[in-house]
Amino acid sequence: MSTLGYALLGLLAREPASGYDLSRQLRAPIGFFWRARHSQIYPELARLEAEGLVTHAVVEQQELPDKKVYTITEAGQATLQGWVTDPVEPAVVRDELLLKTFSLWLAEPAAAAALFREHERHHAEQLRVYEALQQQLEAKGEEIRQPTSPFFAAYVTLQRGLIYERQYLEWCRWVAEQLERTD
Repeated sequence: MSTLGYALLGLLAREPASGYDLSRQLRAPIGFFWRARHSQIYPELARLEAEGLVTHAVVEQQELPDKKVYTITEAGQATLQGWVTDPVEPAVVRDELLLKTFSLWLAEPAAAAALFREHERHHAEQLRVYEALQQQLEAKGEEIRQPTSPFFAAYVTLQRGLIYERQYLEWCRWVAEQLERTD
């Protein structure tokens, strides 16, 4: 099964959803750490349904076309549970800023510092978004500390994002400072 299939099962394990709802959830929060195109969702839902991992019910709507609301099946839940603890290959890093950094000695220091300051601003903004999400999750109280709660899973995932953004922001700031000292 594709990673998208597992992502969709993970969302449906939390609550039933339409394809539109799943598309929105794949932008945020899933989009913070994994991407999928909207055009991939419906074919993948059809595959999941053909495999008996999800079902759908048609929901009539006033003034809108009817929509399909998908629900994970017991087989889908079992498949997802097995996949969650399967070993994972280390991610391949494809970081263009890091690639540019490797050749930074060729750049004009002021222009390079500006590039790093821009990335510093970007990571500071993403950090603010994550910190707001952290406050929302922490308002859930003890649920974020219970490993059997979806809020726990969201919280520990968010912690990874917070650590990443803080570290990347600090590194960009440090590189910019090094470059600015040479002017």
